[in-house]
Amino acid sequence: MSTERFSLAGFATLFRKELLRFVKVSFQTIASPVLTSMLYLLIFGHVLEDRVQVFDGVGYTSFLIPGLVMMSVLQNSFANTSSSLIQSKITGNIVFVLLPPLSHLEIFSAYVLAAMVRGMVVGLGVFVITAWFADLSFAAPGWILLFALLGSAILGTMGLVGGIWADKFDQIAAFQNFIVMPLTFLAGVFYSVKSLPGFWQTVSHLNPFFYMVDGFRYGFFGVSDVPPGVSFAIVAVTFAAVAALALHLLRSGYKLRH
Repeated sequence: MSTERFSLAGFATLFRKELLRFVKVSFQTIASPVLTSMLYLLIFGHVLEDRVQVFDGVGYTSFLIPGLVMMSVLQNSFANTSSSLIQSKITGNIVFVLLPPLSHLEIFSAYVLAAMVRGMVVGLGVFVITAWFADLSFAAPGWILLFALLGSAILGTMGLVGGIWADKFDQIAAFQNFIVMPLTFLAGVFYSVKSLPGFWQTVSHLNPFFYMVDGFRYGFFGVSDVPPGVSFAIVAVTFAAVAALALHLLRSGYKLRH
């Protein structure tokens, strides 16, 4: 397998296959997470709207919506690549991806880009449904798009790594339940980290998911817990690190060709 070539035809074919895979079960892959986020908004927004003050002049429901959108983007991007790979490995049809002359870069690009599409579609769906419940501003739309793209790329790549590593469904479930979900819920989706005690603020700043959520929220309100430039630098380095790991695993054929 060459490491230099990049065939648009091979990439496009695998990308289309990954798109069709989640579109054909859109009630499960798109509608269900949108409904779940809607329930989060109704419950937490109703209970905490008059009890929690986050940013000056920003109601709690308005604060919560960008967090829910970003959480949906992240979780569904991860779910797309991880579920696709583990299903292919267990059923044995991964051979139809490995036998064609596809380079590791083509496989990586097709899987991650399809995961980004699913994450962005679900995130857009959550935003359209929840935006009716609060007045949202768009202080810096470019930051919104940038962090949504980078966040979905990182979690799509993490799903790729998890799918390559796992041999069984419960292993990929453990990856999601013990790593992805805690890091997402502790990233400030439902609260500002400035409301935490000092120790937990420090712990939160070690979580790269926090910078994805905080930078994304900055795009709406123009205020955030840390400067958006700092968040962007940390998120970009995180993507470079996980992408390098995923490309190395694909190039070596770890748990795929052996």
